[in-house]
Amino acid sequence: MGSINEPLLPESKTTEVGFKDEEKKDLSSRVWIESKKLWRIVGPAIFSRLASYTMNVVTQAFAGHLGEVELAAISIANTVIVGFNFGLLLGMASALETLCGQAFGAKRYHMLGIYMQRSWIVLVLCCFLLLPFYVFATPLLKLIGQPDDVAEASGVVACWLIPLHFSFAFQFPLHRFLQSQLKNIVIAWVSLVGLLVNVLTSWLFVYVLDFGLVGAALALDISWWVLVFGLYSYAAFGGCPLTWHGFSIEAFSGLWEFLKLSAASGVMLCLENWYYRILILMTGFLQNATLAVDALSICMTINGWESMIPLAFFASTGVRVANELGAGNGKAAQFSTIVSVIQSSVIGIFFCALIMILHDKYAYLFTSTTEVLEAVDKLSVLLAATILLNSVQPVLSGVAVGSGWQAWFAYINLGCYYVVGLPLGLLMGLVFDLGVVGIWGGMIFGGTAIQTVILAIITARCDWEKEAEKASIRVNKWSSPNPQDEEKDQSEVQQ
Repeated sequence: MGSINEPLLPESKTTEVGFKDEEKKDLSSRVWIESKKLWRIVGPAIFSRLASYTMNVVTQAFAGHLGEVELAAISIANTVIVGFNFGLLLGMASALETLCGQAFGAKRYHMLGIYMQRSWIVLVLCCFLLLPFYVFATPLLKLIGQPDDVAEASGVVACWLIPLHFSFAFQFPLHRFLQSQLKNIVIAWVSLVGLLVNVLTSWLFVYVLDFGLVGAALALDISWWVLVFGLYSYAAFGGCPLTWHGFSIEAFSGLWEFLKLSAASGVMLCLENWYYRILILMTGFLQNATLAVDALSICMTINGWESMIPLAFFASTGVRVANELGAGNGKAAQFSTIVSVIQSSVIGIFFCALIMILHDKYAYLFTSTTEVLEAVDKLSVLLAATILLNSVQPVLSGVAVGSGWQAWFAYINLGCYYVVGLPLGLLMGLVFDLGVVGIWGGMIFGGTAIQTVILAIITARCDWEKEAEKASIRVNKWSSPNPQDEEKDQSEVQQ
């Protein structure tokens, strides 16, 4: 295996001739080669996403030992306040998956560092605009019906999580900057360090120093900033010689265009992120709301853990498609999409079948209450259907990100989720009195299923050679070639 600092050009098809040579190989060889490229990203991406997801779980577990109000406060602050802003900032940072991925494929290496700095500027400004959600968290939570004691405790936690909020502005772009260069193993190792720091600081602040809720919030703050400094240290101190040439005044140019692409990416992904959060909120209006929310929360937890796999395929597909389109290889991008969809679908079918087989048993991981177990059992079919659909939909979204289709995919998401899915869920759950089954079923088949079919049709009908031409135009438009940097890039590649 080569050095982690290699630009990996032999693995990234940089000419159409290279892909045509590969086409002469038998299909199994091509699938095996493409699978190795995908899983070089998918494997570390699954681990790093699980580590980040687990940090929140660990902090909530420590807070849960402080009392019910404290557990509710940290959960609501994380899910509602941080979760809302997390989805938007994560989506905005995804603009880098298009720009960095295509620039790397086109060998415009010095532009990756410029793009990342532009993303830092845009996301930091956005963080300041979103600060009122943290500062006024208590009145906002009271407004949506949270008990006073929980709302006030959540407001305190939210204010202490402001450092976490600003860490997103730096960590998300760093993550995509490295991911576009296939340096996912670095992200995985840094995520492991962040998780270990989270466990240590949660124990220290909550149990040893007795800081209570504030200690739990501080543990999350520190853990996420460990990720920022870890990734930046690798990039800035020799890990990315081709793509990081230091801070540049050029980062302040073209910010308006960059903001528009970031906003489109943010809307595209946060509409998905908010969709199932609304599902839990709507379930709270049912007659037997406590039982329904308990059962749905168990299903959403299982779905959340499993979704780390298709989300890793989302990241991998976005990088592979962007790299190949940037290199002018439309057919290679198409082949990568097909392999990724098939492999993610096979994994989805496996977990779908597992849920159906263990339909009356998996809830024992979370509860022993008979009523909740029975309620979860009734929702198993919907959970299995969600897992199956979510094994395909994120991959197609990854194609959209890698190809730069975010703007009009945002309209598709808006229409499918909020014009069709949400009203249908309300109609079936509340009007036809089908309860949580009706709400969730309407949102799955009215929103997610229709969206998946539309994305599949668009992807299947895509003219990949034309997309490669568009990528070339985009790279030229967004790049401001610096002759010295280009000469440095090429000389380093030759060496």
